[in-house]
Amino acid sequence: MMCNNVIELIPAIDLIDGKCVRLTQGDYSSKKVYNEDPLEVAKMFEDHGITRLHLVDLDGARAGRVINYRVLERIATRTALIIDFGGGLKAEDDLEIVFESGAQMITGGSIAVDNPAEFESWLNKYGSEKIILGADAKNKKIAVNGWEETTELDLIPFIRDYYKKGITKVICTDISKDGMLEGPAIDLYKEIREEVEYVHIIASGGVSSIDDIEKLREAGIPSVIFGKAIYEGRIQLKELLRFT
Repeated sequence: MMCNNVIELIPAIDLIDGKCVRLTQGDYSSKKVYNEDPLEVAKMFEDHGITRLHLVDLDGARAGRVINYRVLERIATRTALIIDFGGGLKAEDDLEIVFESGAQMITGGSIAVDNPAEFESWLNKYGSEKIILGADAKNKKIAVNGWEETTELDLIPFIRDYYKKGITKVICTDISKDGMLEGPAIDLYKEIREEVEYVHIIASGGVSSIDDIEKLREAGIPSVIFGKAIYEGRIQLKELLRFT
């Protein structure tokens, strides 16, 4: 039986040295380059009905400042994709660079842990439509700085606290699932939804097939980020058309 829930498809392009790459469980030594030109990848997504893009500056996440903003600018000016950008966002100047380069939204993860006052100031200035909370977790503990550091912060209370402060959208990645192509953390997303009922969950990590997207849709998860399954040929672009 078909489910009537709609799920928003958000392919990810992760950037190192301006190239489209993927890591496994956030490990930089596992880097695999899939395309030298991220714009080509973005156009390919757009040609198959995709309207959203999750662009991650992995160089920036490591350096603590935005680095790959020129790639963002190229994609933003040469496609109509609605882009959210993450990685290396530590100060107001970073946000200005990213928004001026064409991003409609940013995702703040490490900053929301390391400098909550700064992150809250962004939320107050730009609003919840432009500021997405990044909540990456390992064993339900928040991880930061390109996942190289796990904190003692519990995932669900972390999301709940920011929801109370005005956050409406959260990208939640179960690091144990990321890049493993073993299926997403559906039970975890259901638990978050039960605990923080009205937050908009963007599932991330572990999508291995079109069936995984279908399962997330059936579970009522409103949005999903995926990448490796596309780049490894586990999902064909034409299969995405059924959701668009």
